[in-house]
Amino acid sequence: MTADLPEWFYPGPPGGWTADMLDHLPPDAPRHVELIDGSLIFRPPQTAFHMLALRRFEGYLDPPGHLAVIRGMTVTLGPRQRPEPDILLVNKSVISAKTTTFQPGDVHLVAEVASDESMERDRTTKPIKYSGAGIRHFWRIEEEDGLPVVYTFELEPAVKAYVPTGIHRKRLQTHIGFDVDIDLDLKW
Repeated sequence: MTADLPEWFYPGPPGGWTADMLDHLPPDAPRHVELIDGSLIFRPPQTAFHMLALRRFEGYLDPPGHLAVIRGMTVTLGPRQRPEPDILLVNKSVISAKTTTFQPGDVHLVAEVASDESMERDRTTKPIKYSGAGIRHFWRIEEEDGLPVVYTFELEPAVKAYVPTGIHRKRLQTHIGFDVDIDLDLKW
């Protein structure tokens, strides 16, 4: 080991990191850090597909006035769980200049753009955690021949598990408390 490595690089405190610690990482820590099971997850550089997919969903998702489309923020699911979904739909009433994270009850939708390094977390780990926290809608966006395929899920509240509601290619048309209609043809 070298003494030149930043403090955040070393293993966390005994028992792991907690959700409130994320707001107090040193300034030299990477920008987008998630907390999964008490461990810090650092995001690698994003691909062009990831960036275009995020731009498409952020720009074309048109929620009713009480909801806002949010990127780059976390959801505190528990003391050791604070993932950063790629896209969130949250209640506008809880957003302030000081907001750094959202509570599950204020989140209407989480969407993850899967990459090679995040595929298992996005397909397995995160949906279990989001559904367990009661978040009603989950979308997983994957690349297929350069275009997005959107897997949509809705919470079955009796068992707190997601059930699939569709696989969408070319166009995402669904209802999540309001109608969604998004052309999935990403323009390069």
